[in-house]
Amino acid sequence: MKTVHLGIYPTLADWEYGYVAAGINNPEYQRDPGAFRIVTVGATRDPVRTIGGVTMVPDTTLDDVSPDDSVMLVLPGAQVWDTNDAFVDAARRWVAAEVPVAGICGATIGLARAGLLDDRRHTSNAAEQLEPTGYAGAAHYVDAPAVTDRGVVTAAAVAPVEFAREVFRLLGVYEPGVLDAWYQLYGHHDPRGFYALADPS
Repeated sequence: MKTVHLGIYPTLADWEYGYVAAGINNPEYQRDPGAFRIVTVGATRDPVRTIGGVTMVPDTTLDDVSPDDSVMLVLPGAQVWDTNDAFVDAARRWVAAEVPVAGICGATIGLARAGLLDDRRHTSNAAEQLEPTGYAGAAHYVDAPAVTDRGVVTAAAVAPVEFAREVFRLLGVYEPGVLDAWYQLYGHHDPRGFYALADPS
């Protein structure tokens, strides 16, 4: 089974990782049903409280996992990314090992701090949000909901569906036609996508 590690930390943005986690952990419609699982990872095993007031307990810690155990590190936004050094370092380790990393909203600040956006096309909530990091990648900023470049996914807070689509595509969770139907339903709110998922033939 392939493990996708989901980083969790205080003030985690509840709405940003839901489509990713549900799609990966739910075998329905998958190309290889049940091939993936979500494992939550914290800096410690201490419970964290999300921005929505939900308490989450990490399955494991950064000290207990490595990129070799993982097919992707998913990093949601939070209000801690100016100081979230443990996960900034983890993102560097994953990318150095050629294991994909996906960051949305505030996590793009962490990816910029890690130097991972200096030479990659990327996005965020706004270009101005990344400027205080002092990163060298401003010329590579793209005004788009989500962007993937060389194993690094970035997305804006308002684009959790597009974020999930990039993650699913990069990991090969769904056949291309199934992913198109999934996005038709969730991205365009078109009920024809539901019927295409129910009967992909």
